[in-house]
Amino acid sequence: MAIYTKEEAKQIMEKALSFSTADACVINMSGSERGNIRYARNTVSTSGHRSNQSLAVEASFGKQSGSATVDEFDDESLRNVVKRAEELAKLSPENPEFMSPLGPQTYDESISYVEATANIKPEFRAEVAAKSINPASQKEVTAAGFLDDSYSFSAMLNSNGLFAYNQSTDIDFTVTMRSNDGTGSGWVKRDFNDVTKFDPEEAANVAIDKAVMSREARAIEPGKYTVILEPAASVDLLRNMSRSFNARTADEGRSFMSKGDGNKIGQKIVDERVNVWSDPLHPEVPTSTWSGDGLPLKKMDWIKNGVVENLAYSRYWASQQGKDPVPFPSNFIMQGGDATREELIKSTKRGILVTRLWYIRSVDPQTLLYTGLTRDGTFYIENGEIRYPVKNFRFNESPIIMLNNLETLGEQVRINGNLIPYMKVRDFTFTSLSDAV
Repeated sequence: MAIYTKEEAKQIMEKALSFSTADACVINMSGSERGNIRYARNTVSTSGHRSNQSLAVEASFGKQSGSATVDEFDDESLRNVVKRAEELAKLSPENPEFMSPLGPQTYDESISYVEATANIKPEFRAEVAAKSINPASQKEVTAAGFLDDSYSFSAMLNSNGLFAYNQSTDIDFTVTMRSNDGTGSGWVKRDFNDVTKFDPEEAANVAIDKAVMSREARAIEPGKYTVILEPAASVDLLRNMSRSFNARTADEGRSFMSKGDGNKIGQKIVDERVNVWSDPLHPEVPTSTWSGDGLPLKKMDWIKNGVVENLAYSRYWASQQGKDPVPFPSNFIMQGGDATREELIKSTKRGILVTRLWYIRSVDPQTLLYTGLTRDGTFYIENGEIRYPVKNFRFNESPIIMLNNLETLGEQVRINGNLIPYMKVRDFTFTSLSDAV
């Protein structure tokens, strides 16, 4: 079993720390139990279970640092990994941006662990697969899916007295449904900390319906369209935008958030209805309450009423700028509205419904312009109804332009550990057609 309790982890890490002769020592320990099942062509192909544990030591002499990792925790192994880290530190050049380890911190109690998810058994995974495969077979659709569940812990201890510990659970499910004639494709993703919120039949039916509806897609002219973006379609663009919330790259003139010799904190950049924050204690998307360097994670506003409210400051850059450090967000929450997907469709005279985007690549980091493709269900809307499926498009779009062209915000949905609303956006740019289904 690779999961250690708070007390067990602390005891092992304190033992390792007792072997250190370095000026500073940071120890990270983690472990996970993961189960999975994969199926394709309406048949289970693989299932498995993985158990992993590791302990990493970073030793520092002055500004020289070295690290080493081990997956055995007996005294001799712990002594050797500490010794190896210290040997490497003495061979390393000085790091001019070295920061001494943090002292003791106060953390909120995490809510990212759910017992029911930790107790998932192979029988449950097989049942999830069956609930995709059986209805697909009945509707001349072929299912290919993957379910992965995990129960993990992470811990940190350093020579300045900091200790942090967190347990978490997660279930991640995706399924692609293809019509047997090869012309239609549907897809769905569901992820939760709490498996009791997961309905595999509902998820499978969404993908099946899209596969059936998207058969024999028609070609229409590329151009600027009003689009309804499902959360899976916008999440990657929004997460790419969130990576620009880096104070250092902004202050150094290397990102969209750069402004003259500073950054865009306090500047309005998107529609005033856009509010983006992170919150490790949000009940729908809980995370650990501490960051990788041991800083406490708290609820933090990033965009408020369209205005840049905060940027992330590493400990080093904060020290250089005379600021308090601000860790990067552990999740991404965007405020939504009350409109359902169906209501957004009914309110659209002419537009495109997009299930998801993929193969997204950066075109211009300074403007956050990206290109990519639609996939797995793209539909033409006319007079408030889905009229017919359309061939996939290549798009060129910036999430900043997208969030300035907002028409309506819909209900929030969890996707990839984030909460993203359905969005109706005008003038979304499609540049060409793709023959891929």
